[in-house]
Formats: sequence, C-alpha cells, structure tokens
Amino acid sequence: MHEVTSFPHDVREDHHVWIPLSDGTRLGARIWRPVDSDENPVPAVLEFIPYRKGDFTAVRDSIHHPYVAGHGYAAVRVDLRGSGESDGVLTGEYLEQELQDAEEVLAWIASQSWCTGRTGMMGISWGGFNALQVAARRPESLGAIVSVCSSDDRYADDVHYMGGCLLGDNLSWASTMFAYNACPPDPAIVGEDWRRMWHERLHGSGLWLQDWLEHQRRDEFWRHASVCENYADVACPVMAVSGWADGYSNAVFRMLAELDVPRKGLIGPWSHKYPHLGQPGPAIGFLQEMVRWWDHFLKDVDNGVLDEPMLRTWMQDSVPPSTAYEERPGRWVGEPSWPSPHVTSARYGLAPHRILPAGENSEIDEALHVESPLSVGQFAGKWCSYNAPPDLPYDQREEDGGSLVFDSDVLTERCEILGSPAVHLEFTVDRPVAMVAARLSDVAPDGRATRVTYGLLNLTHRDGHDTPERLEQGERYRVTVQLNGVAQAFPPGHRIRLSLSTSYWPLAWPPPESARLTVFLASSALTLPLRDTGDGDDVSPRPFDEPEGAAPLPTTVLRPGEQKWDVVRDLIDYHSALEVVKDSGTERMDDTGLEVTKRAEERYSSQRDDFTSVRGEVAWTIGFARDDWRVRTETRTVLTSTRTEFLLHAELDAYEGDERVVSLNWNTTIPRDHV
Repeated sequence: MHEVTSFPHDVREDHHVWIPLSDGTRLGARIWRPVDSDENPVPAVLEFIPYRKGDFTAVRDSIHHPYVAGHGYAAVRVDLRGSGESDGVLTGEYLEQELQDAEEVLAWIASQSWCTGRTGMMGISWGGFNALQVAARRPESLGAIVSVCSSDDRYADDVHYMGGCLLGDNLSWASTMFAYNACPPDPAIVGEDWRRMWHERLHGSGLWLQDWLEHQRRDEFWRHASVCENYADVACPVMAVSGWADGYSNAVFRMLAELDVPRKGLIGPWSHKYPHLGQPGPAIGFLQEMVRWWDHFLKDVDNGVLDEPMLRTWMQDSVPPSTAYEERPGRWVGEPSWPSPHVTSARYGLAPHRILPAGENSEIDEALHVESPLSVGQFAGKWCSYNAPPDLPYDQREEDGGSLVFDSDVLTERCEILGSPAVHLEFTVDRPVAMVAARLSDVAPDGRATRVTYGLLNLTHRDGHDTPERLEQGERYRVTVQLNGVAQAFPPGHRIRLSLSTSYWPLAWPPPESARLTVFLASSALTLPLRDTGDGDDVSPRPFDEPEGAAPLPTTVLRPGEQKWDVVRDLIDYHSALEVVKDSGTERMDDTGLEVTKRAEERYSSQRDDFTSVRGEVAWTIGFARDDWRVRTETRTVLTSTRTEFLLHAELDAYEGDERVVSLNWNTTIPRDHV
C-alpha cells in the first residue's frame, strides 16, 4: 500500500469527542475532518463498531479515515454503547438500541457546524451489517452506504449458522466477543469512573453464545435487522463488497438482484479485510473507489460512477492447494447487471463417481452410500478466512477419502463459472437428524484437489430454516444444496470434482449421531453458472488504482505475535484435534503509551467416530497497561453435546495487577433443536 502524506485538504484530528444521546448516554468518537470545515462544511461518513477506537482498530482507522477526510469529508469513528470509552453495556449484536443510537449519532453529526447535513455510512463486518440495517430505517441525512463483508440475512448467511448447520465459527466468534466485552475503558479518557464502567461490563454483558444457541432455527431473533425481510426498506445507494475467501460473498449477489436503488457490487480474491488491505492480493485502491462513491452521492459530482459495470469480480485462475496465498492469479471482469446476461445455468447429471456431460442423466436409478468419519473437515479451513495462515482449505484428497466423489471428464477447454453452483439430491437417510456438505474442487492432472466452493445443508431444514422436521428412515427426499458464490476458471487438462460428506467438523458442528446417506443418481445433478461473453469483451473498462492510505499510526512491538494451526491425531485412542493459536503479541500505541496484549487459543477435538465426543474450547487473554495501571481479562468457553443437548461452560476472570477482582462462571444446558 502506498502511504499518502499530502491530501487535497489539510486534516485535523479530534482524538476523542463525546456524542450525547437522548437518554444521557455518551458515545466516544474520533473525528478527522478538513481544517477549514468550520468555514466550509463537508459531508460526513460514519463507521459505528464495537472494536475500540483507541486501540484494537486504531491502526486500521488511521489508514483510511484521515484519507477520506483529506478528500473533503468528516470521517467519524464511533464506538458502540458499552465498548471502548462509550458509556453503557453491550449485550448483543444489532440490537434495537444499537440502531436507534446510530440514528441519533447521524442526526448529531448532520447538525454540526462543520457538516453539510449529508452523511454516509461505511464499515466492514459489524460496521457493514449496521450500515445496511440503518439504511433500512431511512434516517433523513443518510445519502449512501458502503457495506463490506456483511450480510442481508443474519441466520442463513452469517457466522452463526449455514444451511441450518451450526458453524464452528459461532463458538469462535462468541468467544471473541465474550473477551472483547470484558475489556475496560481507558482511564486516561474516562477518568476514575473506569472501574465502575468496567465492572458493569463484566457483570452485565452476558454470554452471547447461549443466546445464539437458544435460536437454532430462523425465528424472530434472526429476522430482526435482516434486510432481506424487506429489501424495499433500503432507499439509499449501496456499494456491497466482499471477497471470495470471505464468508459473505453471497450477500453481494442477493443485494444486486433484490435492491431497487443505485447499487454496485465488488468481489475480489480477498479474505475478511478491506480491499485496500486485501489478502490474498491483489489489493486495490479501494479508498479511491469510496471517495468516488461519496463524491457522487454526497457532493453531486458527475463522475460516471454509475456508468460502470454493476458487478466487478476477480475471476480466479487455477492454483494448487495451499493454506495461504499472497496473490491469487486471475483477472477483473465486469457484469452489466445481476443476474448477468453472460451467465447461464448448465445441468450435469451424476453417474457412479462421474459428473456426466452437460444435459446427460444417468439412465439407471443407481444408488451410492456415504457415512463420513468425523475427520472429514479437518482440512477445510475457516468458514470466514482472515488469511491468517493456514485458515484457507488445504489439499482435499484426504477429505475426499471419507466422501462420495464425482469427477468430470478431463476438460478440453477452459471453463469459467460465476455465481452459486447447486447440488440437487434425491436421497434417503437412516437417522432423524443428518447433514450434507457439498464441495466443488479443481483437480489438477497430478491429482491435487483445490476446493473452489462449498455448501452445507441440515437435512431437517429441507423445507425451510424456520420449520425443521425430522427425517423418516427409508423415505425419499429431494433437496437443493446451494454452494457459496464464486468466480473460478478451470483450465484444460483439469477435472471438476463434486464431493459429498455427512460431516464437516469442525467447520460445522456434527449431527447427534453418524448417519448413512443414500443418493439416487438418476434424479440427482450438479448445476454450474457458466460464464461466457461470446466476444470476449468482459474486462472492467476502468482499471483499479493501486492501493493507497494514510500513514498508519506508529506502534512499537514489545512481544511478537504467533500463529499456529496444528492437526493432531493420536492413533492409540483415535483422539484427534485441530489446535489454533492467534496471538497478536504485545504492542504499544506510541501516541498514547497504551500497551495492548491479545492471545487466543482454540481447540476442536473428537474421539473415534463418537459424534457425542466433539468438543470446542476457546480461551482468550487480553491485557492493557500504562505506567502503573495494569489490567487483564481471561475468558474460557467450552461447548460439548449429547445427542439431545448442548452443554455450555464459560469462565471469566478479571485482574487489576496480580489481584483477581472478578471471577464468574456459567454452566447451562440447551436442548438441540434438529441440529
């Protein structure tokens, strides 16, 4: 990334500003804006997230918010109620209180003398979610949003559940927020009140994992703040952004198809990161793209931003399997609309271990069986990659050994797909609760298999995520398993592989017991979204600029971090585990002198093929220090299950210096609801 030190506007920074709310709560804000904005007001862009503007996101914020301000905007970074230095306690995601607060914050910003009264919202992940959700509430000043790595459907396409299956990342993410919510405000900003505020958070934030496990089907809990409930609520322009290694690419396709406002979609090769910091690369000049977006919709600049393709995607070329890529080979392509006239659906029948040529079906109603071991999934990577090696999927051949596998003929010409593949299955199953994981891989001539995309379906959710029903042994069912959207080119000489398994642990929590799935081939098929421009004129007409950003906030590394991802197998008692370490080390914020330590350890284990032996455990340590002030929190979350219940245990210990000042424990049992 090129560091820009000179901007069209000189920038002032207000390191901490209190934004008052109507109920007396104060939210902490950091504001960058042009020096002359008091005399020449500017539009404002809000990022509203719970990740602590003073430390956790301070470096990232310093790269893009001063850049936006330097191009003629007020960039306003606000911590949610109960996070950072903001008053209150944070008790959940996207609560009604959060969205009401966002509306008040936007109104406060619009009323400032340095603001023209026109605002936008931006954000990645949580900030992308609430930008969409606030847009659906139509606050008066909001003129456009940029939503990165977010979803319009909180149940079907978020970190909690996928296809009705409980995601392993649900435990991981709940444990992250458990640790974050236990962090104190900075005494240098809030003064002596920091201890009272901290203890309110420690005792009041609650155990979010319990909330999420108590809602295992798509009920009102998840419908709240899911924009897909009524796309017509969104009345302002939307730029929707994701990456193929991210968990949220599907939402971009849906929003382009369903929203009825000016909209643009952008999907690169990236993981869960802003595109100007995109990994795997290539990163792009995303801040320039945002400035053009804001210029058009908040300053009425006629810059042709809507004359370009509705969707721009990185068409990925074939690569060997790896757990990390610095650069993903490919090219940018553009689509005039979505659904695109360049994409057609082709149906491929299935025969024993073969994907038939397009349009052909198996003439005999043959049946194949699969009952996967719990080891299938250990090389699946994360549901949502951060490009933290090695959280991308590894060579799929070992996974395929416990799966039902279908290969195409060797390709004689290049095949490109863009969109969501689907697997149509007619099946029986011998257990009342079962799942299927469907994976599409690119198989090289030497046999190496690179996973391209995948999808999960809890088969009790075959008629909808709000009405699961037990499966009857011997009864034939038909389902469609939707795979994640993707842009992928398969070269000549390679094969396309479809793999089906009945477990995918630890990416997804397994069913209560092992299930045997029987697939009837004559009525089962794979559909692929084939992309063909005919004349070859498919490249986005305007190349992206190189990534730029403001100089990052200086920090000093006091202890280096560590990343580890180990697969462990004990062949004596058949115990296996995936062990993950995510350690950010200890870093000092040079501007404030605050020292921050973060370390997480995750362990997902099982024994033999005992589906009741699966166990997920996540432990976090977070510490803060400055001069003689030193605090830390230690959290631990353990999730296990029987055939009928989830068993949840959690611990929270908080320390001032070496003295433990709070110790809390949770033990709860939650019935399994068709999961």
